[in-house]
Amino acid sequence: MKTLSPDTHPEAEKVLIELLRKTPAWRKLEMVSQITTTCRELALSGLRRRHPTSDEEELKKRLAALVLPRQMVIRAYNWDPERAGY
Repeated sequence: MKTLSPDTHPEAEKVLIELLRKTPAWRKLEMVSQITTTCRELALSGLRRRHPTSDEEELKKRLAALVLPRQMVIRAYNWDPERAGY
């Protein structure tokens, strides 16, 4: 049997899937929220490293530009990532 991850033993994956099936919906949502927060923090860390002179407001715009279409960023923030040298 092939697993979803090549370095996971099939029996271990079977146990993991069973545990996830038994996990209540509220806990799954909490896990997704934690992952989202971690991803946001990692993205902001990378942006701070690439743009050390940017203030928090600009970093917020740059983060939005990572996940939203350009036109939406322009409309929401009146800020064009392409013109700002993103």
